[in-house]
Amino acid sequence: MYKILFACHGNICRSPMAEFIFLDMLKKRGITGVTAATSTEEIGNPVHYGTASILRRLGIDFSAKRARQMTRSDAEEYDLLVGMDGANIRNMTRIAGEKYSGKIRRLLDFTDRRAESDIADPWYTGEFETTYRDVCEGCEGLINWLSREKKL
Repeated sequence: MYKILFACHGNICRSPMAEFIFLDMLKKRGITGVTAATSTEEIGNPVHYGTASILRRLGIDFSAKRARQMTRSDAEEYDLLVGMDGANIRNMTRIAGEKYSGKIRRLLDFTDRRAESDIADPWYTGEFETTYRDVCEGCEGLINWLSREKKL
């Protein structure tokens, strides 16, 4: 089984949105997704209400999700570590160590939008619908990449 960890700054907006949308897209394909934060400020908190609203609208259950921080052992355990922006990538590399930097990618790196590969943090922008569209595009690109790489 191929294992993916999604990460963002607080693990309450973008990475849970990516995790649950991705898992919804991949039902019964044998791939697991988990999320984590690159910071400690939201640990234990539930999914942000903006992300929760979108997931509820889609009928996706996220009720058990609580924010947690990424660890070095995550880098060992997961096959792919997916961040939402450049700051996430730097923090993920710091946490994981250079040894695992080859496993770390941005979600939009799996799309044609690599040049603008940061997913804006809706905690600051308030643009949860824009984040949702970017996350969906990134998850579709990731699924296509996984298919091409024969990871599905």
